[in-house]
Amino acid sequence: MFLHALGHFHPPNLLTNAFLEELGLETSDAWILERVGIRSRHTVLPLDYLRQTRNRDVRAAQEAALFSNAQTGAHAARVALERAGLKPSDIGLVVAGGCSPDECIPAESNRVAQELGIDAPAVDLQSACSSFCTQLHFLTGMRPERLPEYVLVVNMDNSTRVVDYTDRSSAVLWGDGSSAAVLSARVPGRWRITETRLAGDPSGADKVRVPRIGHFTQHGAEVQKFAIRRAGETFLELRADYLARHPDRGAGDVTFIGHQANLRMLEAVQRRCEVPESRHFFNVHVRGNTGAAGAPGVLSEHWDDPGLGDALVLSVVGSGLTWAGALLERT
Repeated sequence: MFLHALGHFHPPNLLTNAFLEELGLETSDAWILERVGIRSRHTVLPLDYLRQTRNRDVRAAQEAALFSNAQTGAHAARVALERAGLKPSDIGLVVAGGCSPDECIPAESNRVAQELGIDAPAVDLQSACSSFCTQLHFLTGMRPERLPEYVLVVNMDNSTRVVDYTDRSSAVLWGDGSSAAVLSARVPGRWRITETRLAGDPSGADKVRVPRIGHFTQHGAEVQKFAIRRAGETFLELRADYLARHPDRGAGDVTFIGHQANLRMLEAVQRRCEVPESRHFFNVHVRGNTGAAGAPGVLSEHWDDPGLGDALVLSVVGSGLTWAGALLERT
């Protein structure tokens, strides 16, 4: 399976640490930076709406949002298609997933396809924040002849709509963003997906939740420990796979892009796995936790950066509890 291009989109409204302090949260820039390392995040919500309501009613948030999930996903998809030199009509399958869909039905993928004018099957495959690598895991496991020439994978997470902005622990984390990837099992592209991992522990299903009508909640300390452990294990397994096939390479030659939950979590994984600073790419400090769009969004932002090297591992975790990863090698 080849990755031809990635795209990303973040809505223009910014939630700075100063803005969160203005809302009356008992917090400060220094407190937030010390604990999660995030300076700013984006939102689809009007800032005046948040000032007036603190987003106490998630149903009102969906009405107030300046963009739908499909609109933000389509923005990211257009970037990916342009980079790949393709048109919407070249796409034969759309796959989508994330943390907070607009509707139960139709599938979010159908809405994105509708927005782009794509006439093709569209299905959702999601495992919350680990959705992108989960999607890669299933797509790379399919027989190439059963797939169309090009597949579009879209992850749109506008989860500020389900955040309670009187809850300091949640409000400092989440930002909105979307990513899109163009894949092909037949046509070679810039990156080849050579290995994937997918694992889960459903006994932890209650640890991170967004109810059908309600706010995001999580068991923060437990989830943080889980994320550090599983993200690190996944990265080390995939790095070992790469080094076994390339004995002339060293551990420092593999780039780490993790789930953008918070910077302190990522730094802990980086230390445990002894990843050099130059091989750790992230954007959580200015984007916040953008859910399933986080790790692919980082790669999209650095799409033309030679500093990525010749091999990289995406290692992500999510509600469920799930964890997944993918090893990408330059062609």
